[in-house]
Amino acid sequence: MKAVIMAGGKGSRIATVKNDIPKPMIPIAGKPVLEYEIESLVRSGITEIIIVVGHLGSVIVDYFSDGSQLGATISYYSEDTPLGTAGALYYLKDKLTEPFFLLNGDIMLDIDFIRMMRYHRDKNATVTLFTHPNSHPFDSALIFTDSLGRVTKWLHKEDERSIYKNRVNAGIHILSPDILNLFDGAFVDLDRDILKPLVSYGHVYAYDSPEYVKDMGTPERLKRVEEDVLAGKVRGRNLKNRQKAIFLDRDGTLNKYKGFITKPQDIELIDGVAEAIRRVNDSDYLTIVVTNQPVIARGECTIDELNDINATLETELGKHGAYIDGLFYCPHHPDRGFEGERPEYKVECDCRKPKPGLLFKAAEIFNIDLTASYMVGDSMTDVMAGMNAGCQAILIDNAMESTKENESYESLLEFVREIIPS
Repeated sequence: MKAVIMAGGKGSRIATVKNDIPKPMIPIAGKPVLEYEIESLVRSGITEIIIVVGHLGSVIVDYFSDGSQLGATISYYSEDTPLGTAGALYYLKDKLTEPFFLLNGDIMLDIDFIRMMRYHRDKNATVTLFTHPNSHPFDSALIFTDSLGRVTKWLHKEDERSIYKNRVNAGIHILSPDILNLFDGAFVDLDRDILKPLVSYGHVYAYDSPEYVKDMGTPERLKRVEEDVLAGKVRGRNLKNRQKAIFLDRDGTLNKYKGFITKPQDIELIDGVAEAIRRVNDSDYLTIVVTNQPVIARGECTIDELNDINATLETELGKHGAYIDGLFYCPHHPDRGFEGERPEYKVECDCRKPKPGLLFKAAEIFNIDLTASYMVGDSMTDVMAGMNAGCQAILIDNAMESTKENESYESLLEFVREIIPS
């Protein structure tokens, strides 16, 4: 497999930090951000790399040379005139005859590239985008998908949005070589000119992952990325490594309990929840929501309506710079006799809490060590689900006393402050 890294940008937003070197060469904890990208590729066995250079490109060529010191084979393409985010691919198509990775050269990352390529091949995709949640979805490009992971809608920063699932295009792509027939050697905006128009054909997929991928394009973000490198968070979040998570119930734990919620407008965050989740986001824990939603089986809500409700939760959290890494729900309800109920969901399942199926599913997808994780909820059903999965169970309910089996806290924020101190 090959990788192409686009490293020709000027980085105008970060120029106050360094204006005499290309943005991908800005040092973080002693070495350029581009070097971290190359090292991550090499650790996944991707050693043949083409770097597209432009502004001050000789700085990059002189530093990396042929790449042998990093275990890679690096060649270069120099843009005489700017060709946009991917126009240079037209001139590389003879070298790109198999699916290849295309990366922005100015992002800090550490991901399992092989895992992403396996997903691309399993989906028989033409394009696969790496997507993830971030703390500023309101000024990021948002990706919408169907239940199979196929991209259905793409919103740019300036596009109006109301409620949304916090899934952002991260600047990592897998492209099949056929896509290069769409290029003509002119200036190209990859997202707007090539990828977004392909969405309607159904061959663009999103690979969603909580692995570490962050833009370091402002002085504030650069400082934060360096802190994360030094703390080991960047390498640690690679899904080759065992993760730990805080599993969260939804209703009564994150949003105010109002009975069965069947409308997005009924989502109202509990005071302190956004602060708690921001603190978890900044830690070594993943944030995973696991929730029973019998409204589907009872016929009180459709899957699309439930998706809108969950998107509202993510939208409200995003307004406060908080996000969840994953959300899993059980649509089943074994009891019958409800008007409009859906018989296909009236089953005994393995995912309805207190059974641990939702936690097991998340653990498989995200390589989570359940014994190092917590399950937090406002009912004994949540507590039992956590215990059945092998997690430490935490009850959020100031009316109930702690037992030997579980601890009790008045709020999610109180619990998070204890295990993740400032």
